Amino acid sequence: MLPLEMSMRILLVEDDDRFADALTTALRRHGHRVERARSGGEALIAAGAELVLLDLGLPDMDGVDVLRRIRADSQIGIIVTTARGEEAQRVRGLRAGADDYIVKPFGIAELEARIEAVMRRVRSHRHAPAECARVGSLEVDHVRRSVRRDGAEIPLTRKEFDLLATLVRAEGAVVTREGILAEVWRTTWGGATRSLEVHVASLRAKLSEPGLIETVRGIGYRMRKS
Repeated sequence: MLPLEMSMRILLVEDDDRFADALTTALRRHGHRVERARSGGEALIAAGAELVLLDLGLPDMDGVDVLRRIRADSQIGIIVTTARGEEAQRVRGLRAGADDYIVKPFGIAELEARIEAVMRRVRSHRHAPAECARVGSLEVDHVRRSVRRDGAEIPLTRKEFDLLATLVRAEGAVVTREGILAEVWRTTWGGATRSLEVHVASLRAKLSEPGLIETVRGIGYRMRKS
């Protein structure tokens, strides 16, 4: 069961009854309130959700068009949940405004981690980000794009800083590999995962603070909570 602050109202947009029933049951067991829409038309008139789980294969409308229309009116979290695993579909969804993308079949533990990561980012972005953040012994300045320890600057490349800033802004929540690639590398190409791993290793070495960046096996990364 999730803590109260992470329990939320979820709109599930899914036309497959069997899949929707199973997912709704699992999400409710984790403390969420779930409303279901069976079509794009129903999704567009639904109200009050904090997060949308959106299938792209809808019977009445292109799911990407539904995504664009929801995003035009709201900054709520949107995770695309679909059987379409091709890169072109992932790119369309992310460019239309999705916060994350998960391909069926998936486990509830992975989905919960993605929900938590998306909602941490959405909620933090609703407030003006602090110019500086303290993380362990580090001071991260988002405006000057600098990292210091005891007043001494730690030189980072552009991508290393963007990677660090993405994790810092998540405030201890897991950020998925796909989410980092979309935000920092601007791609969903699976081959970029190796570049991500290299940058994480380089960042860890430069920061010289063991355990600060934690690997969440099979999902992504997060900053250690102070």
